Amino acid sequence: MVAPVIRASGLWRIYATGAGLTCALRGVDLEVARGEFLAIMGPSGSGKSTLMSILGCLDRPTSGTYELSGIDVSTLSDSELAQVRSEALGFVFQSFNLLPRATVIRNVMLPLVYTRRPARERELRAWRALAETGLPEELYYHRSNELSGGQMQRVAIARALVCDPEVILADEPTGNLDSETGELVMGIFRRMQSRGKTVVLITHDPEVAAWADRVVHIRDGRLLTDEQERAFVRAMRQGATEGEARGA
Repeated sequence: MVAPVIRASGLWRIYATGAGLTCALRGVDLEVARGEFLAIMGPSGSGKSTLMSILGCLDRPTSGTYELSGIDVSTLSDSELAQVRSEALGFVFQSFNLLPRATVIRNVMLPLVYTRRPARERELRAWRALAETGLPEELYYHRSNELSGGQMQRVAIARALVCDPEVILADEPTGNLDSETGELVMGIFRRMQSRGKTVVLITHDPEVAAWADRVVHIRDGRLLTDEQERAFVRAMRQGATEGEARGA
């Protein structure tokens, strides 16, 4: 049996705030198979962004273990985590996070800056990554702030692909896009999966989640089964109906 590329066990994340302790994750267990397309759904404040930060090695759990490709990343130093982020993970964000006055090609080359690859090889890799997203070549040397939202997201995806990572993590990747452009972007993720990439995205949109092979729901820091999610929604709707009846 092939080991999962992501295995999280008993993840808790507790933050200390001025008002006391805030528990963002509560004993999360999650496995993601190699080549799987997983969507994590949840409303604002559910813990999905905290979970994504831990999966992306941007944050550490308060307790629990997280293995990426068989490596317990919770034991790694900050420099080792940085290496994992640069080699094994690709990130796509809702707000694109591009350098506005840099050209498209330079934005895509950024993750390669600290590698030992020659400049020409870095540029060729950026060209290949951009070609995979379908962005027209005539835009490669435009500044990123001259592009449309959909074009900028394609650049962001190319930047995530340029190091050939095993896992792509996408945080609300269609949140700033119209529905038609959003479908084009989700189609790119599907193509990446067909090439053997593992894709994990967080979203609050059921139409976006429908592109995934599997959907998990998170509420109040806990992952729910489909039946638990349906029961939760039914209870919420019933409570809202009873509240309206009392107020009538």
